[in-house]
Amino acid sequence: MCRWLAYSGQEIFLEELLFKPQHSLVEQSQHAVEAKVATNGDGFGVGWYGQREEPGLYRETMPAWNDCNLQHLASQIRSSHFFAHVRASTGTATSRANCHPFSYKHWMGMHNGQVGGYEQFRRPLEAFITDEHYTKRMGTTDSEALFYMLFNFGLEENPVNAIRKMVETVETLQAERNITEPFRCTMAITDGDRLYCLRHSSDRFAPSLYWRYKDGDLVVVSEPLTDDQEGWNKVPASHVLVAHNSNVKEIVSLKV
Repeated sequence: MCRWLAYSGQEIFLEELLFKPQHSLVEQSQHAVEAKVATNGDGFGVGWYGQREEPGLYRETMPAWNDCNLQHLASQIRSSHFFAHVRASTGTATSRANCHPFSYKHWMGMHNGQVGGYEQFRRPLEAFITDEHYTKRMGTTDSEALFYMLFNFGLEENPVNAIRKMVETVETLQAERNITEPFRCTMAITDGDRLYCLRHSSDRFAPSLYWRYKDGDLVVVSEPLTDDQEGWNKVPASHVLVAHNSNVKEIVSLKV
């Protein structure tokens, strides 16, 4: 299972969350405590919004803790809205194209979890990606497929409904093939202003996901960044946290 964080708020240096906290994301890349494995060393990525509408990306295949370039960049780049992700592969290759976050125009997305039996229905799943978006797909992960599926389901018009349709489609394809392995997922999607964070599982074991709003800043993380968990709130299973410009607007159930 991967670990990730999403930030929206005042402009800060990326290092304030990637490196400085007690249980920073880079620390989690070696010592995760709420994941199947403690080490997330199959690549990493950061995506941030700056002076342009489209986000900047830096993704690498080496472990986050072993890339001095990441530390240099994080100490120089300031952003009011950014994603960061450390990867633990569930079977696909360790390549730059398979590292999160993924981006399309001004949208960005990242994922943690597993799509049970993915290889058994990969082709019909990918049929839900439009030709326009399929040409932009560079990697081989289920995560990237889920990201591009969202556009076909109306991400730009109604993101929460698109997320619902994505979950329903995956679980329908699994049921049609009698796949009993679970679909477990946390996912973050943003257009640079609005943020949507999903926590879901088809069984009782949804991956961990927390959020904290403090002094105008919103942080959504796989695991709290501090040993003291005061102020950190769990996103309920099968819900989507919706925020706009760092303000949490609602936490919506996937069930209509």
